[in-house]
Amino acid sequence: MADRLLLIGRVAGAFGVRGEVRITTYTEDPMALARYRALSRKDGAPALTVLSARPAKGGIIARTKEIETKEQADALRGLELYIPRGLLPPPEEDEFYHADLVGLAVESPDGEPIGRVKAVQDFGAGDLLEVIPAAGGATWWLPFTREAVPEVRIAEGKLIAVPPAMTEGEPPGGDG
Repeated sequence: MADRLLLIGRVAGAFGVRGEVRITTYTEDPMALARYRALSRKDGAPALTVLSARPAKGGIIARTKEIETKEQADALRGLELYIPRGLLPPPEEDEFYHADLVGLAVESPDGEPIGRVKAVQDFGAGDLLEVIPAAGGATWWLPFTREAVPEVRIAEGKLIAVPPAMTEGEPPGGDG
């Protein structure tokens, strides 16, 4: 897990005319990108090396080793920026990185397979786990609350879930 790459930002384009670049960040603290310095592409190849940065709405404005002109910055618009998972600090107790939840098996308290976590989303009312059913079919949403997910066992690759009551022939959480 430590060598897995995590998406932490995306180049939004040039800022000004002197080679600075605007980067949209996906980290809790936007300035974390400046501390990581060496950012990679999705395939692990070097992307940008942050030399300096300042906060901006939705991210940072950065000067990088690889960009000297506005045109170079604009040419990288849309470039996704990654870091190895191992660079992130350990989460606090009862906190989890969304990336660590994706791919976990979902089991009932009795150990019955329910599915696998496809994604973690927050549409404004709290985190939701998108679950791919073990039996196939449409994905469904599970609230990421202590009631619905009483245990998360990252080291075992699974979480224990108590899905909302199922109606006959309908997956937990509705029709997906």
